[in-house]
Amino acid sequence: MEGENMEQIVDNQTKADSESMSQKKINIRVEPRPTGHEESSPLSKPIIHFLHYDFFYGQNQSLHDVHFSIPGKRVTAVIGPSGCGKSTLIRSINRMNDLIDFISYKGDIKIHDQSIHAPDLEATELRKRVGMVFQKSNPFPKSIYDNVIYSLRVAGQNKKGFLDEAVEKSLKAAALWDEVKDRLQDSALSLSGGQMQRLCIARAIANSPEILLMDEPCSALDPIATAKIEELIYHLKKDYTIVIVTHNMQQAARVSDFTAFFYMGKLIEYDETKKMFMSPSKKQTEEYITGRFG
Repeated sequence: MEGENMEQIVDNQTKADSESMSQKKINIRVEPRPTGHEESSPLSKPIIHFLHYDFFYGQNQSLHDVHFSIPGKRVTAVIGPSGCGKSTLIRSINRMNDLIDFISYKGDIKIHDQSIHAPDLEATELRKRVGMVFQKSNPFPKSIYDNVIYSLRVAGQNKKGFLDEAVEKSLKAAALWDEVKDRLQDSALSLSGGQMQRLCIARAIANSPEILLMDEPCSALDPIATAKIEELIYHLKKDYTIVIVTHNMQQAARVSDFTAFFYMGKLIEYDETKKMFMSPSKKQTEEYITGRFG
């Protein structure tokens, strides 16, 4: 999708946010946004740009000519059947795939106007700007406090006042502060599954990244913990651009503003979530969303 088309879609989303979302065309219901929370930041233009991007594991091509842009301060869901390239796509944004042997790519990915593969951009610096939350919560075997400030200490920050403030700010942003503020020195492994995942989100945002990637963050959680994470995502998009991979169609409909549907490594359709779930342009998209395949 070309940049100017994407900007028009972002403009349309501003109007769509104030409309009722109770209509339905297919089996997925698009839930209304939580009430009582106004957007705290203006819409920004697209900031992540996939430019005819191909990705290979050895001789096997995982992504094919992916070309679209993702808007800032919004939630974009990436959906599609297993093995369609969803995780490869988001792991490409912060170059996590660089850790795998025999990978290669063609095309480019840009954040704003800078290529993520620019020779003067170190992967570690990129990952400070692009945080990531994985499918399975992975807290370190350290205290809750030390988990949150881990990346800050690695970066050389040791001022206690600064670290204390970062811990409180990050845990509050992750909606976990009130639950753990009296036991910050307890092991992170003592938390429940949902709390661990929110701790991982707090750890990911402690460095104040611009972008937050989430690879199926709720797949191992119960419905109550999932609801808390989804509500958290809604609030976090005021400050972060969020890209979430999910197999759960209901979740994609609930939390995202835009949805990208992938099949066999190809971008089949990308549009506002409301339109994608009510009147998709491609028959293949409708068949996937309604559970006819995948």
